[in-house]
Amino acid sequence: MKSPNKTLSSASAPPWPGTLSYSHRLLNAFDSKALRTWIYQCLLGLLIVAFSYWLYANVVENLRSQNIATGFGFLDHTAQFEIGEKLIAFTPRDSYLRALGVGLLNTLYVTLCGIVLATLLGFSVGIARVSRNWLLARLAGGYIELMRNIPVILQVIFWSVVIRNLPSPRDAIELGSLGFLTNRGLSFSVPAAHHGWLWTGIALLAAVLVSLILTRVARYARESRGRALPTGRLTLAAIIGLPLLVWWFSGAPAELDRPILRGFNFRGGFTISPEFTALLLGIALYSSAFIAEIVRAGIQSIPKGQLEAARALSFSPWHMMRHIIIPQAMRVIVPPLTSQYVSLSKNSSIAVVVGYPELANISNTLMNQTGQALEVIAIMMVVYLTVSIVTSLLMNLFNRVVAIKER
Repeated sequence: MKSPNKTLSSASAPPWPGTLSYSHRLLNAFDSKALRTWIYQCLLGLLIVAFSYWLYANVVENLRSQNIATGFGFLDHTAQFEIGEKLIAFTPRDSYLRALGVGLLNTLYVTLCGIVLATLLGFSVGIARVSRNWLLARLAGGYIELMRNIPVILQVIFWSVVIRNLPSPRDAIELGSLGFLTNRGLSFSVPAAHHGWLWTGIALLAAVLVSLILTRVARYARESRGRALPTGRLTLAAIIGLPLLVWWFSGAPAELDRPILRGFNFRGGFTISPEFTALLLGIALYSSAFIAEIVRAGIQSIPKGQLEAARALSFSPWHMMRHIIIPQAMRVIVPPLTSQYVSLSKNSSIAVVVGYPELANISNTLMNQTGQALEVIAIMMVVYLTVSIVTSLLMNLFNRVVAIKER
């Protein structure tokens, strides 16, 4: 006969770790915060996927019930419309996909031109905003307040109206040897086709690469050995001298393709359309006001003691700006500048109001012709998202380059 006390003690004793049941081990594992977080995220992801699938199936079913085709097969069909301004060849016999490619290239073209123009204007106005010249600082402040408080779409329409009211080509405004300004756009001379210009352009790119390498070498020599190399003169000599030498040895082409009035418009040269000009001026001037304020904030973030020390060492304003202010201000300028570049790329869709054939305008034509609005809008969303992400990635890489390295 077993003792009741022995039976009671054996029943109340805790089990050894190796004898825990599977359910006990599972409960103990679920007590982990990391595991619970992972499970909750998986459940949330499954719910999002399920909801997206339900929404997609519901939309497809409703479209089929209304006899509306779905899918992206329409992109291979013939476009049957012309595009007035294009960077690659396009005819009405080409596909819708190529038409979207033309619109994408036009979008990237106006975006890059807008970024360059807005950056140049923004930095110039931002530096003028903190100038000791009272009149210059007030003019810069007035420009900023005017441009950033007028909606960008109104600015684009304003410039479109101004350009449309310029004289006709027969009464063109002559800009000397630069070209002619009319209500058909800006026509100016360009170098005539010659193989020497191609080699000169390649030489210019090579000179820029050499200049970057020289700048890196000079920085290493200054930081490691305390020696200052004349990088300014060397880079200037490389950028100017190398292309000039290549241009000279390739025949020194100097012939220009000039615009000539023939009939009702100019032929030859290069013409910037009124639609492109209005869109470029609108988005660039609007963004430049915000960039100017970003530059002003970056400049004013520099401690005043450093500026006073630079003046005590007889630094000129130009050398102060180049060697002290701008290198340190860039760490403050670049992050918000990225947002302005992304906004500028999205503002290019305002081209619809002036008729410039960029992505949004051509997509609108596709929706009217095919009736497949969901697919076209999805393509637009993916394209603009990709452009924004790529812009952010490039600016983040640039931010790492200009950031001050902690020792």
